[in-house]
Amino acid sequence: MHRGYRLDALPHLRPGDNRLSVRFDSAYAYASALRDRLGARPSAYEDPFNFIRKMACNFGWDWGPNGVTAGIWQPIGLHAWGVARLAGVRPLVTVDNRVGRVAVHVDLERVGDEPLTLSAAVAGVRREVTVPAGERAAVVNLEVRDPALWWPRGYGEQARHVLDVTLRAAGDATLDTWQRRIGFRSVRLDTTPDADGTPFTLVVNDQPVFVRGVNWIPDDTFVTRVTRERYAERLAQAYDANVNLLRVWGGGRYESDDFYDVADEMGLLVVQDFLFACAAYPEEEPIAGEVSSEARAQVTRLASHPSLVGWIGSNENIWGYHDWGWPDELAGRTWGEGYYLDVLPAIVAELDPTRPYWPSSPYSGRPDVHPNDPAHGSMHIWDVWNQRDYVHYRDYRPRFVAEFGYQAPAAYATLRRALRDDPLAHDSPGMRHHQKAIDGDAKLQRGLDAHLPPPRDFDDWHYLTQVNQARAIALGIEHFRSLRPLCMGAIVWQLNDCWPVTSWAFVDGDGRRKPAWYALRRVYADRLLTIQPRDGALVLVAVNDGAQPWIAPASVTRMAISGEARAKTAVDLVVPPHSALTLPLPGDLASADDPRDELLVASANGERAWWFFAEDKDVAYPPPAYDATAEPVPDGWRVTVRAGTILRDLALFPDRLDPSASVDEQLVTLLPGESVTFTVRARPDLDPAALTARPVLRFVNDVSSCEREE
Repeated sequence: MHRGYRLDALPHLRPGDNRLSVRFDSAYAYASALRDRLGARPSAYEDPFNFIRKMACNFGWDWGPNGVTAGIWQPIGLHAWGVARLAGVRPLVTVDNRVGRVAVHVDLERVGDEPLTLSAAVAGVRREVTVPAGERAAVVNLEVRDPALWWPRGYGEQARHVLDVTLRAAGDATLDTWQRRIGFRSVRLDTTPDADGTPFTLVVNDQPVFVRGVNWIPDDTFVTRVTRERYAERLAQAYDANVNLLRVWGGGRYESDDFYDVADEMGLLVVQDFLFACAAYPEEEPIAGEVSSEARAQVTRLASHPSLVGWIGSNENIWGYHDWGWPDELAGRTWGEGYYLDVLPAIVAELDPTRPYWPSSPYSGRPDVHPNDPAHGSMHIWDVWNQRDYVHYRDYRPRFVAEFGYQAPAAYATLRRALRDDPLAHDSPGMRHHQKAIDGDAKLQRGLDAHLPPPRDFDDWHYLTQVNQARAIALGIEHFRSLRPLCMGAIVWQLNDCWPVTSWAFVDGDGRRKPAWYALRRVYADRLLTIQPRDGALVLVAVNDGAQPWIAPASVTRMAISGEARAKTAVDLVVPPHSALTLPLPGDLASADDPRDELLVASANGERAWWFFAEDKDVAYPPPAYDATAEPVPDGWRVTVRAGTILRDLALFPDRLDPSASVDEQLVTLLPGESVTFTVRARPDLDPAALTARPVLRFVNDVSSCEREE
């Protein structure tokens, strides 16, 4: 699945009609037979996905169905050529001291012995070389002074330049051409040991970048249904959530040129896993030869894309060998270490030394240090979701977090389209079938029990689990960003889904944004204000990921739930670009007289940070009071809510009335006397009363107050 094939048809063709037949055997049967021959290897699932070079999640995952396919899934055709053709073009782009260099490596397929002319041109610079008779490889070197650079989003423009490559015969006849848009930029990974361990800092154009990332899985169980338009929609959702990097996960596919081209346009950085995930992989034939072939093909194919800034050897496989009992199961059999530490880095070094390679995600950078050590390299945090409350994200002081996440169900309209359950319940048959995580519902319930009042019905459960996902992710990201520069990145699991499912995604299988998406947009914004616990006290942290200083007056107020101020302080924020400022809070703010009845709110330039001294299930919320109005506007509705009491995590779910509806904001907390206006894109014939009532209009303390009344 992960490579192309060129087969010489000439010896088989005959005058007249020709029929080409391609027969596919069962991929599942092939993988099973190879497992029997080479010996079983441990993996996350029983299916033999690690014995065939095919998308691993085709065999099912803890967020996706088992739908093993076989067939031609990329363009196929008959290609006629004469004299010579461009068999491969690999532009290697570097920038140093304001000079952009492109080494255009070309592989040729040719017949005959005549010399050939190879030329390349970019940004007004053109060079050509003669390829002597018999030679099948050549390099054209281009040098551009002061080129316009390609920058990640938020750091500058995404300048791209057309690179033209032309192959001509001795008589100047054009034999073949190749064209791509490239970007001048440098990239490196800073892992120089320091006093805190081993950093993991992505540096682009000599600028350290704090990674605000999301993990990417195949956007459909059947990947041929994903069009360029769908890629553009999904990556725009990442962009609009203030994401600057996507990691293409190793259990999926090498993403398409459309995916990478859209990322190039948007300035979204991409790191691409080689396709190994959560399993021991045999290093014998025929797997070994396929691994080398696909790696060489994909490194060459993707070399022109400036958005691609790194290769990762595998997903969790080195970690798996150390912690998941593999050595005893393997009994000396190969498990893939040779790929991650020898074969793949050698291929990247040979074919694309302009980009960094990292053996696995996670990995510490050294064989003598545990692969998931927080102080070294990249790490994954999954004990929080699997075993502990999400507040334990704060237990970690990582250098870089490449995976962490928290579940919630898909949007209501998505569930109603996909499921026939009547009534719909968290444990109804369809919901259970669309929950693939081990004990997933029990883990959701554990999170609810720790923080929120008991749901009375499915509507409460659906809303509260989505609130909890948003809070878990926000808490983790705020903590990681507050540690800057010790921690220089977070890649949350996961942006998207491949079908309608309860999962860690921010955008569900029908493309609808879950409440966690809105929380992600807030905590990934250039400017972040957050209150953090440190050493038994509280601090205010202001994070500035923008290019300009953040200079602003800020206030922090301890107040009663009723809105009455109990203590207050004012501070001046002066936060340089790409940095974080930490300010201790006075003792009269950092502790409450009555934790159930008090909170902190910090404000600066319209940014807000909250700190509740007690969990919602214990907070003494008054019966909620508010006014809500809905008025039609072009393309939808304007819904305004005015709070008479505190309204916690106010949300609007117009998709319950119109499956095509969307809203511009979610999870807004209002103090008494404040208001918020939601812009809803929806049909004009909606019932305004329904738009302003449960279950469309929700806030946490309507559940809390009902619980107390009952």
